[in-house]
Amino acid sequence: MFMNTTTYFEDCRPLLFNISSNGIWENLKSPDVIFGYSLPLMEIQILLIFTSVVMTHMFLRCIGISHIGSYMIAGLIMGPQLFDLREKSTWKLSLDPIMNGNGPLRSFSACGFMMFTFLMSLRTSRRVVFNNGPLPVVIGILTFIVPLVVGLCFRNVLADNINPHYMPPKKALAERTVIIATQSSILLPTITYFLSELNILNSEFGRLALSASVINDILGVSFIVLAYSLGTYKNMSHSTAYIDLIAVIIFFLLVFFVVKPAAEWIVQQTPENKPVANIYVHAVTLTVLGSAVYTTVFHMKYVLGPVMIGLVIPEGPPLGSALEAKYEKLTLNVFLPISIALSTMRCDITRIVYELDDILYNIFLMVLTIALKLVAGIAPCLYCKLPLKESIAVSILLSCKSFPEIFFYESTLDDKYISQATYSFLILYTLLNSGIVPVVIRSLYDPKRKYIGYQKRNIFSLKPNSDLRILTCVHKPGNISRAISVIQLFSSPNQEFPIIVTVLHLVKLVGQIVPILISHDKKSKQLINNSYIHTVNLAFSQLMQESFDSESVAMFTALSHENLMHEDICMLALDQTTSMIVVPSGRTWTIHGEFMSDDVAIRRLNMSLLERSPCSIGILVDRGQFMRKDKRKDYINVCAIFIGGKDDREALSLVNRMKHNPKVQVAVIRLMSNQETESTNWDYILDHEVIKELKDPESNKNIAYTERIVTGGPEVATMVRLLSEEYDLMVVGRNHGMSSLDFSGLLEWMELPELGVIGDLLAVRDLRSSVSVLIVQQRHQA
Repeated sequence: MFMNTTTYFEDCRPLLFNISSNGIWENLKSPDVIFGYSLPLMEIQILLIFTSVVMTHMFLRCIGISHIGSYMIAGLIMGPQLFDLREKSTWKLSLDPIMNGNGPLRSFSACGFMMFTFLMSLRTSRRVVFNNGPLPVVIGILTFIVPLVVGLCFRNVLADNINPHYMPPKKALAERTVIIATQSSILLPTITYFLSELNILNSEFGRLALSASVINDILGVSFIVLAYSLGTYKNMSHSTAYIDLIAVIIFFLLVFFVVKPAAEWIVQQTPENKPVANIYVHAVTLTVLGSAVYTTVFHMKYVLGPVMIGLVIPEGPPLGSALEAKYEKLTLNVFLPISIALSTMRCDITRIVYELDDILYNIFLMVLTIALKLVAGIAPCLYCKLPLKESIAVSILLSCKSFPEIFFYESTLDDKYISQATYSFLILYTLLNSGIVPVVIRSLYDPKRKYIGYQKRNIFSLKPNSDLRILTCVHKPGNISRAISVIQLFSSPNQEFPIIVTVLHLVKLVGQIVPILISHDKKSKQLINNSYIHTVNLAFSQLMQESFDSESVAMFTALSHENLMHEDICMLALDQTTSMIVVPSGRTWTIHGEFMSDDVAIRRLNMSLLERSPCSIGILVDRGQFMRKDKRKDYINVCAIFIGGKDDREALSLVNRMKHNPKVQVAVIRLMSNQETESTNWDYILDHEVIKELKDPESNKNIAYTERIVTGGPEVATMVRLLSEEYDLMVVGRNHGMSSLDFSGLLEWMELPELGVIGDLLAVRDLRSSVSVLIVQQRHQA
């Protein structure tokens, strides 16, 4: 720290500066003297930036502009167009250009970008590229190679017309190369940001885009690193270039043979379900900072080190999630807004106007590479028979630009590879792009559209001897035994009634942006070191071994965000062609039948599944009775309540599959109104046929059928409560079609609407019975 002994006169500024001041009392005649100190100046800059960001987003969020768009517009407001904060801060500290007043804030911004790139690489799953076959690999390669090669062929066109006053011809050609390379490449953080904003990260569309972006990103980064290496070789001494090359090799060796084993050792030393020690978190942080310094010393971009460190640290808990928990909010809520706003402040729209003729060919090259990139993305999608709209959406998404590109543009501006006018145009294009792309993608791609045509995927439509395919979901350890108990109800010693079970273990995503779906087959390697996941796999493997050879079990683990888990479930149900999804209700009881808790997240997930499920869905409300059956009897009593409608018919079809299990006794009770009349309604006709078949004693020897007359809602509630004391498990439909029974009074008191009227009656907290309930909804037709 320097001692500031310079006297302040009206037009004088110090050559040296202090970091902190003595406050506004230092010079009452000129209180703004405090801004001659670096810390107060940076504080007022940050305050002005955040004020602009908050005020801008307050107005723009009403029209759907994202946070990133608000940060950029706030930067434009604080730029030369209006307040020109950078220019006003430049000479506040010193007349020495090295001691620029924006220097401390730029260091702050660089630190933010460094941590941001580290977090992005830390969150990115390295397996995403291998999960979607060859199509994303082809898309990733073509979307980079085609626009790059064709663009470079057009680079030298009109080179003789370059204005030397705008930029020397050699530099102008280098500028064109930068434009072609940046528009040909895709940065993975950009794609993950847009997919997260659109809530389609877990969709098939999202996985395809992510995989393609990984391939393109690898090619793009390799090209840029090669270009910088050649620049060092030409512009500096050959010995410096060789030293830098050796330093790069040493750095990569250190990362893969020292940092990676050390990170894995930290994970192994941390007890399961325990947080990682702070000393390890601090050690990784110092390693990240050291890697940035190392790469800078040897003429590489400072973000290369943090990116490589992030890639080799094991994703997820305990180490990856600990680092994210420590730095995510600080980086995304403090560093990132400042970094984006500061970079956007350098955009000068007037330079575009004055130098439009000089950058016109640059704009043409940009449009050309974008058009070629769109074609290169659409062609392989159409060849693989993807729908046209989805192909266009994938291609547009892979051509979008957002905040990661802003930092790269600024880096090339600092290195004098592009002009101020070109930089300003690229910033405006990025702003426009980040606002338009989400709207276009929403109009082209509807996540629900993939279920159109997926008809009759339910149990009611199955042939009597066809496979029963069930997907069961497990959230917590308590769900394991309950899921197994439900599956065992369908077990039969007769192999003519096979059951194919798909088990999906859902794990809340921590420490990574890209969701993962893991198949636990015999050939797959152990990907996650978690005893709970191994317990799930072991339990269902044991079930398969103990079955009557009529069951086969496939196990998967999905690491996903809570609000996107329904996408994993629906996609797996589509892939496995399941007829029913069975999920826990989220309401749990103790072993004594007392209410314990409600899981709101699981309830929200179930509501999403009820709206989007590609097949029938069953929600299990388990009080444990049919799991812990009475030792005095060797069978389980199951009752289906039939009122009417497609959901009740689906429930009957489900219990009809249970009758083949000798350990299950099935009863069907039909609740009827005393004013029941015949109707020509299609639902009524189907109900009548189902009941007619059910009454046939020859075809349904193992099912007891009875009818009860009820007058309305209160009597239905009383009847259901009485029946709940006689059975271990009750199977009911969620909705009851055009029933003549009046449920209006019961609807007003429903606590759990996702369970329907009867399901809600059987799941209330004050029900003294210990009966479990399976609520069934047949798939809604598109």
